[in-house]
Amino acid sequence: MGRKRVWAVACALVMAAIGALGCSASGVSVSQTYKIPADGNFTVVGHGFGHGHGMGQYGAEGAARAGLTYRQILDFYYPGATFDSVSGNIRVLISADTTDDVVVLPASGLKVRDLGKNAAFALSKAGVTRWRLTTSSGRTIVQYKTDRWRRYWKATFTGDGEFTSDSGRLSLVTPVGTRVYRGALRAASPAAGSGARDTVNVVSVEHYLRGVVPAEMPASWSAPALKAQAVAARTYGLWSRQSRMNRHWQICDTTACQVYRGYSAEVASTNAAIDATAGEFLSYKGAPAFTQFSASTGGYTSAGSVPYLTAKADPYDDWSGNKVHSWSIDVKAGVAQRKFPAIGTLTAIKVTSRDGNGDWQGRVLQMTLVGTKGTKALSGSEFRSLYGLRSNWFAIK
Repeated sequence: MGRKRVWAVACALVMAAIGALGCSASGVSVSQTYKIPADGNFTVVGHGFGHGHGMGQYGAEGAARAGLTYRQILDFYYPGATFDSVSGNIRVLISADTTDDVVVLPASGLKVRDLGKNAAFALSKAGVTRWRLTTSSGRTIVQYKTDRWRRYWKATFTGDGEFTSDSGRLSLVTPVGTRVYRGALRAASPAAGSGARDTVNVVSVEHYLRGVVPAEMPASWSAPALKAQAVAARTYGLWSRQSRMNRHWQICDTTACQVYRGYSAEVASTNAAIDATAGEFLSYKGAPAFTQFSASTGGYTSAGSVPYLTAKADPYDDWSGNKVHSWSIDVKAGVAQRKFPAIGTLTAIKVTSRDGNGDWQGRVLQMTLVGTKGTKALSGSEFRSLYGLRSNWFAIK
């Protein structure tokens, strides 16, 4: 299973949506030159954590502490989106399983299904420590492990295969450990005739959220914030599902999509928030909204690719528990010099475009590194990535 393919497809999915929905504001021109000291050490100060589009998670908690309900929180961060309801399953790519096999522990009522024939078979054999779906000549087969791996029967599947159990939970064995998931675990072909397989968790949307919300927001936070996160995450999952309706997986389980850790991550408080908002999602023009969210807006949201991702002051972000509302980091010019040796010694950083909102005229959109031998144009996001900054809303001290 190629993890680079996961990131590439996930990023392409988001970028395709952004392109289809339109671009955000182009920003304002500025002329801000920051001189770099001769020793190459300088300090970057900034606000927020993440892209700033849509809901800020710290802001959601701040709003809950200020008395807002979860619907009021969502109305603030996604103005113009409306509430709707939905049910059904979602197919989640499990990135931790980097093999082409799906290996599970024995379970009560364990079954395997041939998706080509839609036929299920009970799996029961004494002394078995593992079951797996693997491939032989590009076809899916079932094996079990005692002292070694053995084939369970001679038949090959006509399509992909998946495991289920009577309890509705399965323990997946991966190269980095074992994790429990609800629903089915599928060995899914990326394309017809492919010998490769991706491990995909086919699970109800509501059970999927039980593994997302506590991975994306502290489970100890206020109920309105957790409910707002549940609806935002449910909506994002539905948006991704609709974008990949006929693909073998519809959303990944990393920050490239939204983090999902399965049944092993479930917490009572977040389960309660999910149950309290069961089926609720945000809709725009009859389709799931693109509900981007990030940790902290820094006090000003950033305009996104759709009308309901607006740029506006966020009065809820700055509360005592938010340590990333404002931040500072000491960095070295050598990082940029090693990445872009053609510039020589870094002498100055010129910011030429910002989004126009908040301190220093907002988030950096375009900038230039100035060196003794040349220059290098970068976006604010590229500079953020280069130095590991929390956001592209920054200035140089």
